[in-house]
Amino acid sequence: MGSFSIWHWLIVLLIVVMVFGTKKLKNMGGDLGGAVKGFKDGMKDGAASADDKPAAQVTSAAAADAAKNTIDVEAKNKL
Repeated sequence: MGSFSIWHWLIVLLIVVMVFGTKKLKNMGGDLGGAVKGFKDGMKDGAASADDKPAAQVTSAAAADAAKNTIDVEAKNKL
């Protein structure tokens, strides 16, 4: 009684196809597959960029970027 037989699953599949239609189910499957592929590619790109640069290069690059965005000003005291 705990598991469903093949007939139960076929009836559920038939009802899902009747409600959503085959075209909409195919589009949802394609969208889901594209999202999973994009996620995997993003994970590979993130791991590759982290592995390409040693930690010393990453910190020096970040310091160079911060130096470019820094504005030097002189403060004058009002008396």
